[in-house]
Amino acid sequence: MNAAKLIGLGLNFSMALMVFSVALRAGMARTRIAFEAPGLLARALVSMYIVMPAIAVAVALAFDLSHALKVALVLLALSPVPPILPGKQMKVGGSAEFVLGLLVVAAAAAILVVPAGVALVGRILGRELDIPFGITTSVVATSVLLPVAAGLVVGRLAPRFAEKAARPLSLVAMVLLLLTFLPILYVGRHALAAQLGGFTVVAIVLFTFAGLAVGHLLGGPNADDRSALALATATRHPGVALAILNYVAPDDKAPAVVVVLYLLVGLVAAAPYVAWRKRARASAGAA
Repeated sequence: MNAAKLIGLGLNFSMALMVFSVALRAGMARTRIAFEAPGLLARALVSMYIVMPAIAVAVALAFDLSHALKVALVLLALSPVPPILPGKQMKVGGSAEFVLGLLVVAAAAAILVVPAGVALVGRILGRELDIPFGITTSVVATSVLLPVAAGLVVGRLAPRFAEKAARPLSLVAMVLLLLTFLPILYVGRHALAAQLGGFTVVAIVLFTFAGLAVGHLLGGPNADDRSALALATATRHPGVALAILNYVAPDDKAPAVVVVLYLLVGLVAAAPYVAWRKRARASAGAA
């Protein structure tokens, strides 16, 4: 097993642990509430899997970007909600039931959307990409679907344990995630420096801002739903993108480094939006 696969395993394990901790707090009854708003879930899927891939292609064609960045942006636009996101969504007002419901629905949809979307966008960008069905399925199942199911079951059977264990497990997962990214940054430091030139950062910032705007507009009348969907649209699962990149270009470090750069730049770019939504929610609560 090479270093890239080990890093991928560490990344997916840490994210699976995050999902498990969120599911411990959610509970089965509350999670079902998310599916009582099919219109909102439908708009979320349109926002994530139709509008954002179109924006990614537009950015890739409009700017003089490296091939690595073009491929990485498209793969990220087709990837599901990252397991690290639910905690941030709930901090800006997203309900646990909607956040977890969206996580599950987006992950299940990604199993079909990612291979089909990659093939279609590959033709648009002039490069045929054929992604085996099993790659997306395995990453999504192990890092999202199975941890959700396990967390809900444990939360139902042992609610006291779930309440006490959720926060410590979430903290452990965050530490593991940070430790996983350090080798990527070290091994790919030269490729990362090479990607900082040109329009790379500009393209990632535009991609992030577009995702926030689209999700906010399609989130509906509820302010908390708008905030949660905005973050879900702008932030994507790096494990799915990295797994595909490792398959299509196993010896090329540049695309994987771009995914890490997207996470770092996207985090900074989204910070003003998160701060704004927190202030707006605090003001609404005080009124």
